[in-house]
Amino acid sequence: MIEGHCHCGAVRWTLNIEPGWLTRCNCSYCRRANAVWAHADASQIVLDYPAESVVRYLHGDRTLAFVSCKACGCTTHWEAVDPEAGGRMAVNVNMAAPAAIAGLRIRHFDGAESWEFLD
Repeated sequence: MIEGHCHCGAVRWTLNIEPGWLTRCNCSYCRRANAVWAHADASQIVLDYPAESVVRYLHGDRTLAFVSCKACGCTTHWEAVDPEAGGRMAVNVNMAAPAAIAGLRIRHFDGAESWEFLD
């Protein structure tokens, strides 16, 4: 189990599995957010925040929303815009304590060009 939260603590998440790896993407959003993602089925992630405390940002094909805290601006996770379309989502493990993710492999994903892992 890995827990994380935004800088001010208003948006919290719990990942109830240990991911096989973490993903650093170089797409235009992820590189600006400096996110490192742990992907999982939505059923394995518990989100805890008041609905009014976040802002959702849709870009590109508009199938997923990047979710950020309205107060401190941290991007905490992304989720499918249409929950019926699929159950995958990801949490930004840079919101977790460094010790919680120490030793987990980070794979580099080329979200800017090829849509392939670079390792």
